[in-house]
Amino acid sequence: MNLLNDFSTRELQFYLTSAYPCSYLPGRMARSLVATPNELVDSAAYSELIRLGFRRSGAYTYRPQCSQCQACVPVRLVVAEFERNRTQRRAWKAHSAMTAAVKELVYDPEHHELYRRYQASRHAGGGMDQDDSEQYARFLLQSHATTYLVEFREGGEGAPLRMVSLIDRVNDGLSSVYTFYDPDLPRASFGTYNILWQAALCRELELPYLYLGYWIEHSRKMAYKINYQPLEGLIESRWQRLSNNQN
Repeated sequence: MNLLNDFSTRELQFYLTSAYPCSYLPGRMARSLVATPNELVDSAAYSELIRLGFRRSGAYTYRPQCSQCQACVPVRLVVAEFERNRTQRRAWKAHSAMTAAVKELVYDPEHHELYRRYQASRHAGGGMDQDDSEQYARFLLQSHATTYLVEFREGGEGAPLRMVSLIDRVNDGLSSVYTFYDPDLPRASFGTYNILWQAALCRELELPYLYLGYWIEHSRKMAYKINYQPLEGLIESRWQRLSNNQN
């Protein structure tokens, strides 16, 4: 709780969830610290919470709070110093023909169908591929922040939908909320391209940071974030550089 001592929005309260199975490290239990009430997490409060290592899932703003584990490290990309590595340059070139369009934060059956196919392929057994329209909307379309819903197509309007990304704008950057994409093109690099696109948007908007959620070194799903450099991690209440020893 020390990280919250200087938090300016005193009306907010924070509660600790019960233990639940960790989504990223098998055999471990996790707990989260949740900001409440949801309706008081406006853009200003949300920006401050993101800086303190929180994330958003639907209307809920939370961060991991596990007493025996500190594997989840909040990370952000320092956009002004970021240079694409060879793999990232290939991904950028391979998908440079895609067009991006910001849409209203409303339900779209085409988006939902892509989401279900993505979940069934990439997160089989997790149950989210069975989300109905209400569950989908609750997870992705509820927001008290300034949120961009961006769809990516192989061409203009009416062309095949390849990817959808939810991005929040905060005071000092963009926060990458959730991205899903066409799972039936195994040679594509949609996820990599999406982060590069968001970093480019940060530069266009003159925002210094792209918040990428949590880096988990020993999680296959979350370890890739270290490949985006320079990366800062929130460790012991201080943002500090994380090096990629593989480079």
